[in-house]
Amino acid sequence: MDVRVPLRAFGRGVRSVGPERKHLRVDLLAGLPGAISAVPDGMAAGVLAGVNPVHGLYASFAGPIGGGLTTSTRLMVITTTGAGALAAGSAVSGVAPAQRGEALVLLTLIAGVLMIAAGVAKLGRYTRFVSHSVMLGFLTGVALNIIFGQLSDLTGAPAEGGFALAKAIDVIAHPRDIDVPSLLVGLGALAILVLLARTRLGIVSALIALVVPTVVVLVAGLDTVAQVDDTGAIPRGIPFPTFPDLGLLSLSLITGAASVVAIVLVQGAGVAESAPNPDGPSRSNRDFMAQGTGNLVSSVFGGQPVGGSVGQTALNVAAGARTRWAGILSGVWMIVILVAFSGAVGKVALPTLAAILIYAGYGSLRPQEIRTILATGPNSQIAFCSTLVATLFMPVAAAVGVGVVLSLLLQLNQEAMDLTVVALVEEDGHLLERPAPTTLRSHAVTVLDVYGSLFYAGSRTLQAKLPDPAGSVSPGVVLRLRGRTTFGSTFFTVIAGYSRRLDQVGGRLYLTGLDPELVARLGRDGAVPLTGSARLFAAQPEIGASTMLALADAQTWIVRHEHDTDGEAGTDPTGIVDGPPPV
Repeated sequence: MDVRVPLRAFGRGVRSVGPERKHLRVDLLAGLPGAISAVPDGMAAGVLAGVNPVHGLYASFAGPIGGGLTTSTRLMVITTTGAGALAAGSAVSGVAPAQRGEALVLLTLIAGVLMIAAGVAKLGRYTRFVSHSVMLGFLTGVALNIIFGQLSDLTGAPAEGGFALAKAIDVIAHPRDIDVPSLLVGLGALAILVLLARTRLGIVSALIALVVPTVVVLVAGLDTVAQVDDTGAIPRGIPFPTFPDLGLLSLSLITGAASVVAIVLVQGAGVAESAPNPDGPSRSNRDFMAQGTGNLVSSVFGGQPVGGSVGQTALNVAAGARTRWAGILSGVWMIVILVAFSGAVGKVALPTLAAILIYAGYGSLRPQEIRTILATGPNSQIAFCSTLVATLFMPVAAAVGVGVVLSLLLQLNQEAMDLTVVALVEEDGHLLERPAPTTLRSHAVTVLDVYGSLFYAGSRTLQAKLPDPAGSVSPGVVLRLRGRTTFGSTFFTVIAGYSRRLDQVGGRLYLTGLDPELVARLGRDGAVPLTGSARLFAAQPEIGASTMLALADAQTWIVRHEHDTDGEAGTDPTGIVDGPPPV
């Protein structure tokens, strides 16, 4: 594959992102609410990843600027996400606390490289192979993990356990360890979020929920309430660009980055669908590369992983954004906020961040979609429940692997289950479908058509549904395959085997409607006979023409064969009793 093609397209996209003067003022104002809401969101993402919250704040300006300059979906905001932060935190949880922040920055760099590579390799089309049931199960598990994982910070109680649910149970099982002032501060922040959600202040409700209870803590001198600077020193301003420490590179960090990439890119595809461009569709591969660029910039400035954010993109649209510059300018506004107020970040009460995360986790639950999936059938139910349980009880990287494998297995199972073989017959000038026979009649032609995928398990299902030649004499089978341009090795194995079985009873197999190039390739001198002794008929412009040619050839062959062998007189060469011939 020539990687220069997607890179040139990416470069043209970058050169075309200049701001439009007529929209610049509107975009400048639209970017401010996004920057304000990014303060609590970014800090919360840092807490969720288990590192100093400044890593989330740095990502909140680097992601929108680096990603916004290059994205195909112009109103998409590339910033921290709950799922990405949780996956990243899980990946670095085994690193010593003193080095966890640096490891997270290196993971962000690796994720950025992998995302760009995915865009160059044009892997965007594969996001649709992730089952909606699997993705919803994963996101539901992530939301519950966020809620369970923040109960300790909300209540000020220590928690032990190998996963979020275990920690939540530990907190509930030891109510005497709860710090009442911390709990009241956290509940106060939750109350503010709920009360302001449907008001005009809803856009800045998270910031208010962060500031007001924190001021109460400082004024009242509530020393038992943990603050952000308890997790580490909070630098002032913005950091100078630096390269991550490659000495922390490990296999677990690479696999963790891969899980972050899988989550972020699939989520980003959903964001692109929710905020389409007004003048045409987005290009998923360019969005992959844009999110990769956002992560590279984030890592250089000490930030954590970023990706297309559903919430921030929706806020960007609601604020009246006209072009990509609304998201970019939100990153610029974020820099201004950090320069002016970074000294106050360390005083924020941790229970308020826990409250913001719990509220966001609850808000990301989709009960209506869950009910729909649970009512659609066993495949969707198994996919949803299995991924949900894996996300609750396994590391995020492992849960992502379970989801990917489960999606592939469901796809293969669906292909196998959906494959249907029918017999085609003509009656009174009309073409009718009949159930395919289980056995073949002697000296008769059976015309079959196939619906469904013929890859992998689908070919094995075809093998099971083809009529059995055993017991028949000189049967002919015409298998219609119009519209299929490529086949896998399993299909050729099945067809060659069926052709041999027909040969054993003196029969013939005809494959019709094949792509002419495929027929030429299979018929080359010296080529391996992948289809056995089957006769191949290339597709014709007229639908059904190649099938009619094969049928005529089969009928002529049967008549000649009967004459040569003094076959049973009166046998109908079409294989249809008291009826017209099949087509």
